[in-house]
Amino acid sequence: MRNSIFSALAMATVSAAALGAAAPAAAQVRQAIAVVNIEQAISQSAAAQTAGQQMQVTYKANIDQLNARQTALQTEIKQKQDALQAAAQAAGQNPTPAQRTQLQTQYDALQKRAQEAQAELAQIGQPIQLAREYALEQISTKVDDALKSVMTKNKIDLLVKAAAAEAYQPGADVTNLLIQEINALVPSVGIVPPQGWRPGGQGQQPAAAAPAAPAATAPAAPQPRPRTEGR
Repeated sequence: MRNSIFSALAMATVSAAALGAAAPAAAQVRQAIAVVNIEQAISQSAAAQTAGQQMQVTYKANIDQLNARQTALQTEIKQKQDALQAAAQAAGQNPTPAQRTQLQTQYDALQKRAQEAQAELAQIGQPIQLAREYALEQISTKVDDALKSVMTKNKIDLLVKAAAAEAYQPGADVTNLLIQEINALVPSVGIVPPQGWRPGGQGQQPAAAAPAAPAATAPAAPQPRPRTEGR
């Protein structure tokens, strides 16, 4: 009986030792995983927010011109759309060959004018867009350093884009921590690009997010063709 007790104690001691030896190995393979929204962090950084506010002052004349021209072009395109719709309704379900030709001509002219309007607005807004991309690119050049700092300080082994994660708890999102690191690395940026500057001029691609500055939207070309043939 005594030998049985000693044997049981010995086995328990060996098992405990084995479990203790296995524990550190398990801890070594455990990973700390977090998610982050880089575009959101860039756009919400102090430098991006300040740049957006400064642009409204520095580029006010450009912004006002863009908004005024956009309004005028939207009105013009809307009038042409209404005229085309009225002509299609007047032609009815069975338009004559001459009516079909006229409707097609109106539609082609409308599409051409809408494309011209988009190109014109893009040209007017180029200084604003260039300034926005210049500001964002200055922030983007420090994002890698900011990400590394977030991972090091928070002992993160794997960082995943939030959009790529199937699901996660709010505590796994370190976007706000990334914003803090970006703010420390890039407290401010310039909004007036050097002469001849183009996106990528500093070796980085501009981020997708943009500072909060007014941005005009070109009038969209009509998509559906007018009904010109009967069923």
